[in-house]
Amino acid sequence: MDALDPFHGFQRTHYCTEISEADVGKEVQLVGWVHRRRDHGGVIFVDLRDRGGTVQAVFNPQHSPESHRKADTLRNEFVIGVKGVVLKRPEGMTNPKLKTGTVEVMADELAIFNRSKVLPFNLDEDLEVDEVLRLRYRYLDLRRPSMVANFLMRHKVSKITRDYFDVHGFYEIETPFLTRSTPEGARDYLVPSRVSAGSFYALPQSPQLLKQILMVAGLDRYFQIVRCFRDEDLRADRQPEFTQVDLEMSFVERDQLIEIVEAWIAQLFEQLLGKTLERPFASMSYAEAVEAYGVDNPDTRYGLKMKDLTDTVRESAFQVFRQVIEGGGVVKALRFPGGARLSRRELDNLDGMAKDWGAGGLIWAKCTAEGLQSPISKFLSEDIVGATIERMAAQEGDLLLMMAGAADEVNPWMGRLRAELAEAYDLIDPSEHAFTWILDFPLFERDKEGHITSMHHPFTAPQEEDLPLLDGNPEACRSLAYDLVLNGTEIGGGSIRIHQVDTQKKILSILGISEAEAEEKFGFLLDALSYGAPPHGGIAFGLDRLVMILAGAKSLREVIAFPKTQKASCLLTQSPGPVDAEQLRELHVRTVLPKKPASD
Repeated sequence: MDALDPFHGFQRTHYCTEISEADVGKEVQLVGWVHRRRDHGGVIFVDLRDRGGTVQAVFNPQHSPESHRKADTLRNEFVIGVKGVVLKRPEGMTNPKLKTGTVEVMADELAIFNRSKVLPFNLDEDLEVDEVLRLRYRYLDLRRPSMVANFLMRHKVSKITRDYFDVHGFYEIETPFLTRSTPEGARDYLVPSRVSAGSFYALPQSPQLLKQILMVAGLDRYFQIVRCFRDEDLRADRQPEFTQVDLEMSFVERDQLIEIVEAWIAQLFEQLLGKTLERPFASMSYAEAVEAYGVDNPDTRYGLKMKDLTDTVRESAFQVFRQVIEGGGVVKALRFPGGARLSRRELDNLDGMAKDWGAGGLIWAKCTAEGLQSPISKFLSEDIVGATIERMAAQEGDLLLMMAGAADEVNPWMGRLRAELAEAYDLIDPSEHAFTWILDFPLFERDKEGHITSMHHPFTAPQEEDLPLLDGNPEACRSLAYDLVLNGTEIGGGSIRIHQVDTQKKILSILGISEAEAEEKFGFLLDALSYGAPPHGGIAFGLDRLVMILAGAKSLREVIAFPKTQKASCLLTQSPGPVDAEQLRELHVRTVLPKKPASD
């Protein structure tokens, strides 16, 4: 086996996909990996790949016997350099699928800088590879052209974002990763302090309080592309560490902030996808979203909007409806155009699915020329049938799907049913991008234990006309929060903040936070608000989610270089992992492992 060649003195002149017919006759030097090697009757063809793509190198024994001899030893993923002259490919030998498909490089010299073991999986795009393998050998997975394209997209999103906010007067300011633990809705990742025994830093869930402090400091417009950390259960669009595009503005009202954000999003889509977005984006209140779509992040690319049939069926003889309504519940329905074609088996499957979610069941009615065909038809008078058809704007061949129960249960069940129908019956145009602002959120909500909590966070400002409600009926108070939803995914959320210290203290008091606790956890913010804090507001966007959507990826793990699994572990570095006892002693920390259950 020949010795490996030194890289010293080899000067790359082009990336592989920069070669074109304009370079025919020129000598070039290329470096990269062997993507594929083919031996055609003595002449060896190598697809040489770098981060941009591939170009074909030709090793002809008549032209360069030595480079041909060495090329015969090449295998996939060897790292090589090729020096040669660019030629136009012979007639009939072009490859229109490749950017470099009309040219090739006739090799004069070949340098082999490194060899590769046999790969644990093939890098061809058309082959399915187990994700565990992909994450374990992430450095190989990232060589695939689709993954390179994802990270080029991510780079461009970051660059466009920085340029846009710079033009609009924002300063990019970094906030610390080692900060104080504050209650923001998810578990903190804690970092023990070596120099302050028994004390801990927290990795930030967001820079929320610090960006407000920057507004108090008079910096006026801030943004940051920042890492954030949340110790919560994972899924396809969630990671324990993620990246936000974070911004805050002083002396701003909601509509001004929304206008700036829309222009930024529109620029991303224009420059990266060549798509002009219709502006202003659609908007609806939180109440409208829940009433019509069942959720506060509706996908508006398709219809299937819900309507309330409670008053329409109140006098029906169907006992389920009567009992639910008498108990303060609701009857909600959606119209599935053309859905009367569904078989009884398909309808039974939908009913079973609803019951799996916890619903009492799903009631269906097919619209026919004679009225409604349904298992409950005999309980519905002609007047109720007519009113139902009119209320739902139903036509012959449509299917009505109904649920009855408490509003806070029926709405999300129906919202889930709506999404399942759209997916199962191809009601979604995948090329469409439907943006919707959700506005006028409640300021407070109740948790599972019945305690009053902030729907967003404790620093969200109430709507000015609702301020009197804080004293007597705080749950009726609306906030100045806003979320931007794209195709059913919340991609950004923010609010106008509380800038007056008395209002902030009152909100904390409503949340059950005592003055002493407020001072301990938020004293620095309360103090800052008492020194002439300007009106201010902001918003944060999940950069990973934005890139995932723009790249057409199915998971955040496709657009994060070194992601974690659903158990928050890194298969490449085998983290988290144990540390030695001496490190723990220095940090004044002792681990107590959970006891294993006794075996039978």
